Amino acid sequence: MASQAKSKSPFGASSPFGKVLLATGPEGLLAERAAEDVIAAARAEDAQVQVTRVDAAEMDAGTLAEITGSSLFAERSVAVITDVGALDAGLHDRLAALVADPPAEVCLVLLHAGGNKGKGLITKVKKAKPVTVDCAALKPRDLPQFVNGEARRHRVRIDAEATAELIDSVGHDARALAGAMAQLANDRLDADAGGRGYGTIDTELVRRYFAGRAEVTGFAIADAAIAGKTTEAMEQLRWALATGVAPVLLTSALAGGLRQLGKLIDDRSGMSDRDLAAAIGVPPWKMRTLRQQARGWTPDGVMQAILAVSRCDAEVKGAADEPEFPLERCVLAITQARGRGR
Repeated sequence: MASQAKSKSPFGASSPFGKVLLATGPEGLLAERAAEDVIAAARAEDAQVQVTRVDAAEMDAGTLAEITGSSLFAERSVAVITDVGALDAGLHDRLAALVADPPAEVCLVLLHAGGNKGKGLITKVKKAKPVTVDCAALKPRDLPQFVNGEARRHRVRIDAEATAELIDSVGHDARALAGAMAQLANDRLDADAGGRGYGTIDTELVRRYFAGRAEVTGFAIADAAIAGKTTEAMEQLRWALATGVAPVLLTSALAGGLRQLGKLIDDRSGMSDRDLAAAIGVPPWKMRTLRQQARGWTPDGVMQAILAVSRCDAEVKGAADEPEFPLERCVLAITQARGRGR
């Protein structure tokens, strides 16, 4: 297997014990990795450290005291509380007090998915100034940097074209991209570097593993529909629905693709592609695809397509008995709106 680079503790070079980490945001992969890095740092300092993971929804006062209390044998411990926003309100003050004055032999890790759930507790926790890791959801423009970070994590390289190919093939889910990179890194380490690292992942390798095998995503359906590829878009839509992709994710992807297209068509700023990509909210490599998609579209056509998606979104959220037919009508409306208003 590809060996990973040494984990970097959120606490830097200092001991994790007697400290608190708050990882907050919807990107669960980043939150879990922050916890893993803390555990790795704790084990590097004390190989016998006790690690406990507890879901906040299942905790009571006794559990909280047990996982954060000092041991009779002075054992060090890491207590990871997941979904901390679900903690019983009666325990909020106790947890906030622990964050303000954590036991010297304990490292407390709090994982919060963001949003309003447990917002009052998180406000109290933040007043104690724990070390905080932002686990915001990755935006499309962040994905190339994330993929390159995954490559470094596995001690391999990936070129720009292969990065774009991987994102197009696997989709925008961070876990899926991380898993794909691990698979590619294993191959490249074995083939090029004898397990020592620094092999290079190219487009050919990405296609060998993932071409035609990636799960159909809303982004792929949106790209096909916007490009006017009716048959391909419909086939991908039906496959996505058959494999359990949520209809609301599909309408969201369709709406997002059309908004990006509309921003490009309306642009009169004369900005460079890099600056325009940032303004639209896409990674620079996506501009080439967007410009190709924009051929044949007019502002009126984009408006009609967006209205079709809005109607479809309302239908799949409850106005229609079955989501398949509204989605099929929506995809057809998008492909037919291309070229209108000339």
